[in-house]
Amino acid sequence: MRWLPHGYGGNRRSPEEVKRDGWVEQGLLAVNIDDHRLTWPERELVKQLGEKLYGKRTEQRRSA
Repeated sequence: MRWLPHGYGGNRRSPEEVKRDGWVEQGLLAVNIDDHRLTWPERELVKQLGEKLYGKRTEQRRSA
């Protein structure tokens, strides 16, 4: 079933592309605290920055 008018379709960007474009184009940084690419000190820095700017998280995720 097609519900979009012709010419309004397209490809949806992945969340990673949205984050990258936000950084490159606007200087915005969106970081997942559990990103496996970050080292422990980097995760702690992100956590501290988030808590400083926005306060402590109300719901703590469980480690898997």
